Amino acid sequence: MIEIALSQEVPWTQDRWEALALAAVRAAVGATPYGTLLAAPATVEVSIRLTSDVEVQALNHQYRGKDKPTNVLSFPMVQSDLIDTVSQNSDDGEVLLGDIVLAHGVCTAEAAERGISVADHATHLIVHGTLHLLGYDHINDDEGDAMEAIERDALASLGIADPYIIRED
Repeated sequence: MIEIALSQEVPWTQDRWEALALAAVRAAVGATPYGTLLAAPATVEVSIRLTSDVEVQALNHQYRGKDKPTNVLSFPMVQSDLIDTVSQNSDDGEVLLGDIVLAHGVCTAEAAERGISVADHATHLIVHGTLHLLGYDHINDDEGDAMEAIERDALASLGIADPYIIRED
């Protein structure tokens, strides 16, 4: 079973974020070979923090050596080669898959630039972050293409358009 622990700071104040975040995490997990986690007897938790650019910049600097805000950060708590065993090896029936942190200002600006809602963009970023928690990455083109394909599938299942379509103006 998948659960989320959501914390949000002003201006991420709308009530809908918890439902959107849970749907995004479930869609991302379900679009991968790890979809069995959706019905696992263990509780698999993803912590999601919706916060300010200032907090994300501090985290980005501390953990990645980049002194600027970014749209999403992911902090996996389970080694990717052990994810298959998560539901069998939980001492208390609960596993923290990891943390995802979104920066409001960056997300809002990117959504406006793309002409989409903040909710749709944040949902995409949560899907993206969840895939990082599952061991996916985009360091090279092949990995990036595979990750984008999973994102497209997960977002389509939520009724969200392909975020990677190149728009001609």
